[in-house]
Amino acid sequence: MQKTTIDNYLEKHYIHRSNWLRAAVLGANDGIISISSLAIGVAAASSSRDPILLATMAGLVAGALSMAAGEYVSVSSQTDIESADIEREKKELEEMPEEEELILAQIYEKRGLQKETAKQVAKELTANDALGAHVRDELGITEMSQANPIQAALASGAAFTAGGFIPLMVSLLAPVVYMEYILYGCTMVALAILGAVSARAGGSSIFKAVLRIVLGGTIAMVISALVGYFFGVRV
Repeated sequence: MQKTTIDNYLEKHYIHRSNWLRAAVLGANDGIISISSLAIGVAAASSSRDPILLATMAGLVAGALSMAAGEYVSVSSQTDIESADIEREKKELEEMPEEEELILAQIYEKRGLQKETAKQVAKELTANDALGAHVRDELGITEMSQANPIQAALASGAAFTAGGFIPLMVSLLAPVVYMEYILYGCTMVALAILGAVSARAGGSSIFKAVLRIVLGGTIAMVISALVGYFFGVRV
C-alpha cells in the first residue's frame, strides 16, 4: 500500500496559484474579447481589410501595455497598503505588547477556542513570532495572498498579447466578407479553451468557467457588432 504523506494532501490545493492565475486569465480573456470586439465592430462598418488590421494591431499594443501598467499599479498599491499596516503593527507591538497579545487571544477565542486556550495560544505564538502572528491572524496577510507587482504585470501583459494575437491572425487571414462570423467562431473556441484551462489549473468546475467566459464574450461582441452596423460607415 502506498504511504500517504502530508505533501500528498498539500498538492491538492490550488490557492497558491490564485495571484498569477487571476492576472493571466484576466489578461488573456481581455485580449481575446477586446481585440475581437474591436475587429468585429470595425469589420461591420468596413468593406476593406486595412482598417480592421490597423484597429486590431493598435488595440493589441495599447491593450497589452495598459493591462501590464494597470496590473502593476494595482498590485503595487495593494502591497504598499499591506506594508504600511505591517509597519503600524510592528510599532504597536513595541509600544503596547500586552494589549496586542490580548487582541490576538480575542481573535482565537472568536474562532472557537476556549478563553484560556486562546490566551495560551496567543502567548506561545507571541513568544515565537509576535509580528508574524499578528500579520497573519489580525491583518489577514499571508504569503499566498501577497502578490508580486512585476510578476502580475508581466503575466497580465503577456496573456493579453497571447489572447489578442488570435483575432489579429483572423483579421489578417480571413475573408473580409465573412470576417465577423469567423472572428466570432474563433473567439468562442479560444474562450472555451481558456475557460477550461483556467478551471483545470485552479481546480474548479470546467463547465461553469467555460459557460461564464463564453457568455460574457458573446455579449461584448454582439454589442460591438451592433455599434458598427449602427454607424454604418463603409470604409
